[in-house]
Amino acid sequence: MALVDLIMPKMGESIMEATILKWHKQPGDSVTEDETVLEIATDKVDTEVPSTAQGTLEEILFNVNDVVPVGAAIARIRTEAAETVHKQPAPQPQIVPQAEHVSSFNGKKLTVSSNRFYSPLVLNIAANEGVSMSELEKIPGTGNEGRVTKHDIMQYVSGKGAGNAEETRYKVQDTRDKGQGASYKGQEVTVISRQTAIEQQPSISYSGNVEIIEMDRMRKLIANHMVNSKHTSAHVTSFTESDVTNLVQWREKVKKEFEKREGTKITFTPLFIEAVVRCIKKYPLINSSVDGDKIILKKDIHIGMATALPNGNLIVPVIKNADQLNLVGLAKQVNNLADNARTNKLKPEDTQGGTFTLTNVGTFGSLMGTPIINQPQVAILAVGAIKKRPVVIETSQGDSIAIRHMMYLSLSYDHRIVDGSLGATFLTAVANELQNFNPERNF
Repeated sequence: MALVDLIMPKMGESIMEATILKWHKQPGDSVTEDETVLEIATDKVDTEVPSTAQGTLEEILFNVNDVVPVGAAIARIRTEAAETVHKQPAPQPQIVPQAEHVSSFNGKKLTVSSNRFYSPLVLNIAANEGVSMSELEKIPGTGNEGRVTKHDIMQYVSGKGAGNAEETRYKVQDTRDKGQGASYKGQEVTVISRQTAIEQQPSISYSGNVEIIEMDRMRKLIANHMVNSKHTSAHVTSFTESDVTNLVQWREKVKKEFEKREGTKITFTPLFIEAVVRCIKKYPLINSSVDGDKIILKKDIHIGMATALPNGNLIVPVIKNADQLNLVGLAKQVNNLADNARTNKLKPEDTQGGTFTLTNVGTFGSLMGTPIINQPQVAILAVGAIKKRPVVIETSQGDSIAIRHMMYLSLSYDHRIVDGSLGATFLTAVANELQNFNPERNF
């Protein structure tokens, strides 16, 4: 017989850890290959983890709500196969008692001189935000066994930026036991068992007639993602408007025939995405990301579309290689991803790899918005509600006033690499693409 490690899968290039939501199997249960063993969640999407072997679940290494780094062993399965053939070498347990080691992320180094465990994501944020190891040691952890979570360090960075970092005082007593080692990108990740007692500031009291609602897990992730984006990028937002009368009238004219022939509805979203793609090709720096002092120019165009869920939360499925799809292909992708998002059927890869994001704030009646950049992208476009307004029309015969379908557009961009001239030029180009829509085109 052999023991096979079930490994926390990699869910995307920017995802370094996942939270265990539910175990479908318990030690002693039989499992077949590809049978669901547990459910996990990242800041992008929830998904199931299947078994990689057939046998009996021997051991569960993490509990529900534990945050586990990608690449770590999360369970062990005993198989009937010969050990020499199927057994995967389990990482050796490791304890680092006051040993100094260096973690490197994005070209920055953070020297760790403690046996307190920090996830790769936390170390990455610390390096990027200039948080020293001595500061990191003082951050109270709210995670499993007192671990510092992404929320903890982002809250610390937020307070530090507001000049309130010194207001958090506490005392820590802990005991340390040998932990279970796990391999992460060729490095050794050590999970330390700790019992921590923390004396913190008294809880805030609320007066008056109030109701306290606990955020659900997704809302917490969205909150952290938005705060992190504001701390990462220098946000600037530019505005313009577009006369989309031709586009509106064309869609009204063809929508019944389009649905009958293609089996899917034609909404405004694929038309907006089509215009965005054309403009990204003209101004490719909009389709990039920042890594330290490097600009990563993306050759592929993957458009994320912010989608509201029935519970009010938000998710951003991605249309891959949008520049290679015609209008029919874009319409089918948009509708399919939107339907899957609302019925919780999105796969992890459906929300990964976006290079630019479109959000339609007009869906719920907003005229315009100042969207927050979806990291690690450098720009996000918001389109507002389409409204009929009297507009001055310039012609060779003189000016006149006409009723037109008008729409505001806003572009939030990262001023570290996108200057105002580029941001405004790109935004104007998108507006012109929509305004100059050919009302005689075919679909």
